[in-house]
Amino acid sequence: MAEFVESASLKEARAYEEHMEQFISNDERPCFHLSPRVGWMNDPNGFSYYGGAYHLFYQYNPYATEWAPMHWGHAVSQDLLSWEFLPCALAPDAPYDDLGGCFSGSAVELPDGRHLLMYTGVAADGHNEDGSTKERQSQCLAVGDGTNYQKYEGNPVIDGATLPVGSSTVHFRDPKVWREQDGSYRVVMANLGPDNSGQIVQYRSDDGFSWQFDGVVARNAGRYGIMWECPDLFELDGKDVLLVSPQDMLPQGHDFYSGNGTLCIVGALDKATGELVEESAVTIDHGIDFYATQTLLAPDGRRIMVAWMQNWDSTTGISPAQRWFGQMTLPRELSVRDGHLYQWPVREIEGLRTNEVCYQDVKLDGEPIALEGIQGRVADLLVHVRPADEQNPYDEFVMWFAQDERFHCSLRYRPAHGTLKMSRIHSGSRRAFVHHRKLDVEGAPLELSLRLVLDKYSVEVFVNGGRQAATMIVPTEPSADGISFFSRGGAVVDVKKYDLVEPAEAAAR
Repeated sequence: MAEFVESASLKEARAYEEHMEQFISNDERPCFHLSPRVGWMNDPNGFSYYGGAYHLFYQYNPYATEWAPMHWGHAVSQDLLSWEFLPCALAPDAPYDDLGGCFSGSAVELPDGRHLLMYTGVAADGHNEDGSTKERQSQCLAVGDGTNYQKYEGNPVIDGATLPVGSSTVHFRDPKVWREQDGSYRVVMANLGPDNSGQIVQYRSDDGFSWQFDGVVARNAGRYGIMWECPDLFELDGKDVLLVSPQDMLPQGHDFYSGNGTLCIVGALDKATGELVEESAVTIDHGIDFYATQTLLAPDGRRIMVAWMQNWDSTTGISPAQRWFGQMTLPRELSVRDGHLYQWPVREIEGLRTNEVCYQDVKLDGEPIALEGIQGRVADLLVHVRPADEQNPYDEFVMWFAQDERFHCSLRYRPAHGTLKMSRIHSGSRRAFVHHRKLDVEGAPLELSLRLVLDKYSVEVFVNGGRQAATMIVPTEPSADGISFFSRGGAVVDVKKYDLVEPAEAAAR
């Protein structure tokens, strides 16, 4: 590997983040969700297992809690819950390749033990007719040892000249790279096709450095938004799975209502054409704050996904005074059952559980009920609701959480409509961002199972064993820790709650 040379821009970013992080206490951060070392965070990058640890890079502006020319922040973990910050990995410092930003990308280990990062470099490419700067996006490499990364002297390794005729060189980004069993490499990238609609293109390489165009894997054809971002293609449980994040989506019922949303396509790759033959296409997460997924294949064979726990249409902070913005979701284990994507919190979180409180057969009908010991803002909560009388089912089941005398968030299920509504309208937000979302619970069952994972400033909800999920940022102060239940019509609820301790405290037990 070439000797590491720290550019002035990277040195400045590293010095700044090291100085500023001392002003952010652990009490201000989530307990087990990754937040930026300082400043702004968006898409997860380079999610990989390397050198005996999980590495998670992220789109990063260390200098302010707002988007700006992107760096790559960097953190590592042994358990996917407790994260240690490492120095900023990439800065936009190559005038021809990436001075406009080191955009999203991924990582893979090379046979010689080096860590290879592939990212989108953004640079100026002349001017548009209106005089504005014309942008060029191309794919670049950096090679490192898990801490320091040297940009490849042959960058960019893939540029717009390799794309099909009519494809955009401005919208050509977010490479997701992996190594095949035969030792060759593949990468999929997002691109705006000749029809001004998203397409996912694939390239191949024998060594990870020299790349050839290998075809179009999937075409949006105007169905789900316009541009597709952050593609990820993998085999899981006998199916081929493509995850993408479409922009400018139009709603279809209660699906794809985020504008900037997420999409999972399950199918099979056609061996002759290389294109994905679709069998189903569904929203990955039905909540308010979820975008830009990325997965890794863990050493134990699990396919694990993480995402940015925000949305471009609801980039609201916890408080105006905070020195960081953005979180990653709790990593989720993925599986495909009956052609459908299931998600479940990584099993490592069960090691944080303590203080189990359990109630069975609690009858609801009318007034809210608060159960002793069922409260908290850092908790793992399992709820199962069913009708008290199946001949006369309840009209509505409601759960309030992050609750005090003034504020609350809610989940509201109406079995006759089969809709589950997530809301933070009364959470104390001072901005008119999106504050509620509905999802259609498949089958509209009278019995509903929910798992809520709460971590100070967020909630992640898993419906009916993880068949559906919904994620939301919670702006209410963490001291609002009440939880209550009520129904219109007779219902019965089982509740099990665990407090979740800090990962460091769990490790010391």
